[in-house]
Amino acid sequence: MMILRPIQESDYPALLNIAHESGHGFTSLPINEELLQNKIARSEASFEKQTDVPSDEGYLFVLEDSETGEVVGTSAIEAAVGLDDAFYHYHLSKVIHSSRTLDVYKAVDILTLCNDYTGATELCTLFLKGDYRKGLNGKLLSKSRFMFIKQHQQRFADTVIAEMRGVSDDSGQSPFWQWLEEHFFSMDFPTADYLTGIGQKVFIAELMPKYPIYVNLLSKAAQEVIGQVHDNTRPAIELLKSEGFTFNGYVDIFDAGPTVEAKVDNIRTVRGSQQKVVKVGNNAGGFPVMIANDKLAGYRATVADLHFDSSSNEIIIGADVANALNIVDGDSVSIATL
Repeated sequence: MMILRPIQESDYPALLNIAHESGHGFTSLPINEELLQNKIARSEASFEKQTDVPSDEGYLFVLEDSETGEVVGTSAIEAAVGLDDAFYHYHLSKVIHSSRTLDVYKAVDILTLCNDYTGATELCTLFLKGDYRKGLNGKLLSKSRFMFIKQHQQRFADTVIAEMRGVSDDSGQSPFWQWLEEHFFSMDFPTADYLTGIGQKVFIAELMPKYPIYVNLLSKAAQEVIGQVHDNTRPAIELLKSEGFTFNGYVDIFDAGPTVEAKVDNIRTVRGSQQKVVKVGNNAGGFPVMIANDKLAGYRATVADLHFDSSSNEIIIGADVANALNIVDGDSVSIATL
């Protein structure tokens, strides 16, 4: 059984291993011992914190194989981005160059540096080990965050975003960054990406072009990757699109990967999840259902084959599922179909 739970201090070696395996472009998990340990400590403090407004909390989850005890994936939620450090994007839009006298009309794409998503809740740090990219593991790792957000909605913003990893090669070179590097910077993409991951973002404000960039002035290779995702990220963006997330022209300032967004109440899993009262017993067969307890620091989620009646406020679950979720008769759970 796969179980999603909050990260804990003892998970550090597993998180470091995931940071190595995730490779270039995975900004939220830099290979830095102190910063990774700080991420774990910050997450533990966030789960323990009593608050009813989104602030600087960061909730980091891990996916554990209950049979082996191995941590095989991670995902996270940032309650509100950009409140302490500026949160940058490029916004892709158009300007019109026209002249009635010359009978010329031309629409031109431009990229404008902005901080439009300041205060939004961010889905981030999604990574699943290769051997486990099968079945419903990816859906559990990603979608269970929506159930957590619904259960504790006062802790999150009305707008939820996700930055998707952009195009880069095996050595970490990004076509979009190569153009920026040539004209404005003197560092390669992995270095810039790493500095952002460890929180050293001042160079962005100091060196990024202050005026809109005309897309047609970029190299052809850079133009082609604007709004495109890394091959490993395609399943993740398709899953988010199925949840109602849309691309509205915002891209990452380093690799030009797309950022997608949705209002909380429009997210499919948020709308469709139901609250039930647990009865432990025999519930064989059925179909796959994502089920989560309603705890905060003790949050647990898994997938189980269950029969249930949508019109009933009760659901019967097996003892193994109850043990995995740390719940007993009479406790409440959230369920969502997959």
